[in-house]
Amino acid sequence: MKIGVISAILEEPSKCNSEFNEVVASFRGNIRGRMGIPLEDGISIISIVVTGDLNEINSLTGKLGNIEKRDVIRKIIYKYIAKHKIIAKSVINIIWRIVYAS
Repeated sequence: MKIGVISAILEEPSKCNSEFNEVVASFRGNIRGRMGIPLEDGISIISIVVTGDLNEINSLTGKLGNIEKRDVIRKIIYKYIAKHKIIAKSVINIIWRIVYAS
């Protein structure tokens, strides 16, 4: 099982919000949480936490990516279980490498 975070920027939510919601609803078994932030500029930012196999997550991001007036960013967190400890590669590790490698 993979854990993913999908972020979407909807440039004109009034034109693409219903299609976006339909796609997300069709994957409701994989959705663990969702947060939406409307901005004054006619832009909405949505973050969705998903679980499932890589094909399911890729399918969701592919369908979201086909919607006009949106940008979709995906990050998969790989989970390993070793002697009752869960170790996750995280976005923080990647940012740390970028910031301190410079």
